[in-house]
Amino acid sequence: MRFMRFGVFCCLVLGCTVALLTAAQPPQAEISNGQIHAKLYLPNAKTGFYRGTRFDWSGVIYSLEYKGHNYFGPWFQKSRDNVHDFVYEGSDIVAGPASAVTGPAEEFFTDGKALGYDEAAPGGLFIKIGVGVLRKPDGKPYDHYTSYEVVDPGEWTVKTHPDSVDFTQVLKGTNGYSYIYKKTVRLAKGKPEMLLAHSLKNTGTRAITASAYDHNFLVLDQKPAGPGYSITFPFTVEPKGPEMRDLAEIKGKQIVYNKPLQGADRVMTVIGGFSDRASDYDFRIESQAAGAGMRVTGDRPLSRSMLWSIRSVVSVEPYIDIAIKPGEEYTWNLTYNFYTLGKN
Repeated sequence: MRFMRFGVFCCLVLGCTVALLTAAQPPQAEISNGQIHAKLYLPNAKTGFYRGTRFDWSGVIYSLEYKGHNYFGPWFQKSRDNVHDFVYEGSDIVAGPASAVTGPAEEFFTDGKALGYDEAAPGGLFIKIGVGVLRKPDGKPYDHYTSYEVVDPGEWTVKTHPDSVDFTQVLKGTNGYSYIYKKTVRLAKGKPEMLLAHSLKNTGTRAITASAYDHNFLVLDQKPAGPGYSITFPFTVEPKGPEMRDLAEIKGKQIVYNKPLQGADRVMTVIGGFSDRASDYDFRIESQAAGAGMRVTGDRPLSRSMLWSIRSVVSVEPYIDIAIKPGEEYTWNLTYNFYTLGKN
């Protein structure tokens, strides 16, 4: 009897431990097409990995492997709530809740702010597309690094399939703004290709205007940014500032790194030279050290483009403009191709 009681006690302890460990893990999914294997965090207002109020909660990819190469993962070592954007602490990069995200993270702006922010009084409500209805705490200007109170994250629905994940956010919204936002992360059959398919339907009474960009946190095999990395566009790049100093330079249609980024080094520039053709939404990032690359194309014209890079990450940030009348829907697609150098 004593052994039975001990056995029951052990089973209870083991069950509680497993339950606690399971509860501690944010919701996630894995998909594969036989060539690419990707892992995603799923949106959840209480237990989600990313609950910041800057980036879209859907499609957060924390690992994507192709032929032994990993393209997405954390660009920071730690995360802490009291950090505004990110800081350096010795050899570690510590990200705040707004920026502690991975993969091709997407963000929506309206006039450099969030939808309805300027018209909201302190204590009033505004919208961050892909996040939800937020509360404006005071009269300060909008700051996407600030953690705003999430009043209503909307109704998120996630459907997982072997090679894709469908995300839907239905937001009833506020002040005449409401929408249905859908995103699908799909791996193409028989190809090292990933599609991010988006749609935004305006279900409110007011027009929705926004610009959407993808931060593209590329951490290819964790190789630090530096010589051997190149970024290639279909157009001749025109520098728009700020300066990249001597860390990187523009060579025709390419940006190349001249020195390894160390410490707090940063490469940042606005990329000019593109036309109003959707075909200019096209860039390749390659790492000779990793022996691999990634090509990203979009089906909408660029409205702006930037490069932001620190030692742990290389991010090309392409923007598109969105304008949707009540009752209308806007769609856009991004295609990611992954390849090894000399074999594509």
